[in-house]
Amino acid sequence: MSMPFIKRFVAQETARRRELILAGAHGLVGAAAGTGLVSAFARSEPTLAWSYRDRSNPYWHAVVSGAESFLEDNGHKKSALLHLLNNGSSEKSLADIKALLSKTGGKVAIACDANDAPNCRPVVEAVQRAGGHVATVWNKPDDLHPWDFGDNWVSHMTWSDEGPAEQTARILFQAMGGKGAIVGVGGIAANNPAIERHRGVMRALQDFPGIRLLDYQPADWATQKAHQVMQGFFTRFGSKITGVFCANDSMAYGVLEALRAEGRKLPVVAYDGTPEATELVLRGELLATCFTNPHWGGGITAALAYHAAIGSFKPSAEPRAHREFYGPTILVTQRDAAGFKKKYISGTPKYDWKDFWAPGRGQIMYAAKP
Repeated sequence: MSMPFIKRFVAQETARRRELILAGAHGLVGAAAGTGLVSAFARSEPTLAWSYRDRSNPYWHAVVSGAESFLEDNGHKKSALLHLLNNGSSEKSLADIKALLSKTGGKVAIACDANDAPNCRPVVEAVQRAGGHVATVWNKPDDLHPWDFGDNWVSHMTWSDEGPAEQTARILFQAMGGKGAIVGVGGIAANNPAIERHRGVMRALQDFPGIRLLDYQPADWATQKAHQVMQGFFTRFGSKITGVFCANDSMAYGVLEALRAEGRKLPVVAYDGTPEATELVLRGELLATCFTNPHWGGGITAALAYHAAIGSFKPSAEPRAHREFYGPTILVTQRDAAGFKKKYISGTPKYDWKDFWAPGRGQIMYAAKP
């Protein structure tokens, strides 16, 4: 992989996002999509949907590919999956889900990232009122729990991002020799993973007094916006910048393109473990990334919602560790990137989609409030 890849990726992301926006304007995506998608299952089956940001992002592409694998392994065509694309809008996320609930009479199994934590409550409340089933990932308030919604809110999975983000930050600081100044490029401010990954950086900084944080700005998980944020950092700080922390891989691509344009090579770390980022780690253009196994996460979230909806198991009969749990994380550095690529990228592992909690890392734990 070479740096021109990054430029192509920025252009492709922009084009795909434009296509999705145009499609949405013409009613071609989201809950208002053609009736064929909603009726893709047999009449006795619930409609299976994934509500997420957009498929132009490699992470979300892997998520919904996992859901499609679950469908195929379960004897359905992958085209049976209804894609509710919110393009980063919490309002659209909720509106699409409400429209789908109305269209199906609540006979749905929804896998969902609510886009930000506050949006989770109205989403699960709408699903409960309609008698549907939803399994969520990533974003929810700490005081909102699936067991307070009976069987309708099946489960919530997140990833313990603070610790892995601290690890990647430490790798960055060590590569800088424990001195210098960094900038940080973060996700959507109200996103739980964005908050936790920022905390991880700040925690690592406590042990590196020789490193200064110049600024940390959100780029909303997007390549193009990260490119603009990094250009702004160069305008403000110039040669003072000696390292970059990126809260996901897609934003790292924009940062690397900005570095190329400036003719600079700086140590950069990222997060998500996408195939493209893994190649960049192998080539030494990224120091590290962190894999959250989005293929398994997307498939198992869809599987949980689907099996709860058809009555294969009763969520309210499960222990709390099965209602809220952490997904797996794997740190990827140049030392182990080749082995990681062989196992998770060159060949996708096969999963038992009824073994819901096997790769999980236990019940979600919340920080004590002061």
